[in-house]
Amino acid sequence: MNSLLEYFDTDWQAMTLNDWIGTILTVVIFLLMIVAYFQVFRPKNRERLEARKHIPFDEDDDNSGDSDGGK
Repeated sequence: MNSLLEYFDTDWQAMTLNDWIGTILTVVIFLLMIVAYFQVFRPKNRERLEARKHIPFDEDDDNSGDSDGGK
């Protein structure tokens, strides 16, 4: 057990600015993922999310980029 504690021991004084930014960013993203999972799997939000599930597959109303003139 002692070797396991030594393995996870962190030298906080030796951490550089990049180490701190990476650590903070990792924790923030982890917390945002937890919030997102609770939002998605909450039964109260089911109807709202089900109504939006086809958004990635809907075509845009703007057909100005079509080569056939939008027909």
